[in-house]
Amino acid sequence: MSRVPYHPPVKRSVEIAGHKTSVSLEPLFWDMLCEAAAREGVPLNALVARIDEERIRADTPPGLAGAIRVWLVANAPTGAAGQ
Repeated sequence: MSRVPYHPPVKRSVEIAGHKTSVSLEPLFWDMLCEAAAREGVPLNALVARIDEERIRADTPPGLAGAIRVWLVANAPTGAAGQ
């Protein structure tokens, strides 16, 4: 895991419901997303699809990258901020 705190977003491909799309996330958030998928025992694309479904139900849906960042912060393991 890189854990480089200040790095511009990197565009990566993901697949949601059989459709390829891209998401631009800073490496720190990408690493956190990979860790979250592993922790939950689901493939990365499945976790992104779940986050996408949740964001679409919002009154004012954010973009996918923003939704992923918010989900990661809201679902961070206790004590993760101090790591």
